Amino acid sequence: MPSDSGVASAARTVEDYAERVGRVHAFLSEHLDHDVDLDRLAGIACFSPFHFHRIYHALQGETVAESVRRMRLHRAAIDLIEGVLPVARIAARAGYGSQAAFTRAFRAAYGSPPAAYRVSASGAFQGAVTIRRGDPIAVIARRHAGDYAAIGGTFERLNAAAIGRGWIGDATRYFGLYYDDPSATPAAALRSDACVTVPSGMEAGADRDLRPLTIAGGVHAVLLHVGPYAELHRAYTWLYRDWLPSSGAEPADAPCVEEYLNDPRTTPPPELRTEIWLPVREPTRG
Repeated sequence: MPSDSGVASAARTVEDYAERVGRVHAFLSEHLDHDVDLDRLAGIACFSPFHFHRIYHALQGETVAESVRRMRLHRAAIDLIEGVLPVARIAARAGYGSQAAFTRAFRAAYGSPPAAYRVSASGAFQGAVTIRRGDPIAVIARRHAGDYAAIGGTFERLNAAAIGRGWIGDATRYFGLYYDDPSATPAAALRSDACVTVPSGMEAGADRDLRPLTIAGGVHAVLLHVGPYAELHRAYTWLYRDWLPSSGAEPADAPCVEEYLNDPRTTPPPELRTEIWLPVREPTRG
């Protein structure tokens, strides 16, 4: 039976491995236009090239190639929705040698070819809102500065840290907090937090990029969005433009919250489920 010191040493090793894999995620997020060089990634993680990929796969549940493919296709979906770049340019930016290869890959992941997705994703959103009262939720947060569409890389690093610290379990929940209006704030100035719940008694430790945070309780107008994260902007537009003015509700002075109900590494983008929580003031009693 391993001693207490041996168990603690093993836990520190896993935490160290996760932090090093987190550095790889940060690099990949910032260099999606570059070819994947496993030797270079191994160097960033300070692992032997002979063992890096197995360690990455064991901790992340997917290969480096699968991570890069998922992140590139997510960015491609955003590019298609924004409608500026032609499909051929988006295909090249996603790392595909031909538009036909990109179309096959995108259709397999998102359920429709790129051109059709571009049209459908620009259509009107319809949803149903429920009013929910909840308690405060304690989380560990990693700050994300910049475009909300790029917060996935911050979640990747947060998840790597959570895996390394043994925080992940059946009750784990993931949240995003968004503090600014992207239509009125330059993308570079946007502020948000990637958050994860942790078992009672767990702390962020010495990692300065992680900090404890409490998601405010109270009353929220909750909208369920089913589909790719790239399309969440349509739900927000409907929530603020259509639902809020007709509801009689008043938004409270707190940030919007997103809760991610399934795992983007194992869930096809059309099946991703995200709750958007709009904080609202307590109804007045007449």
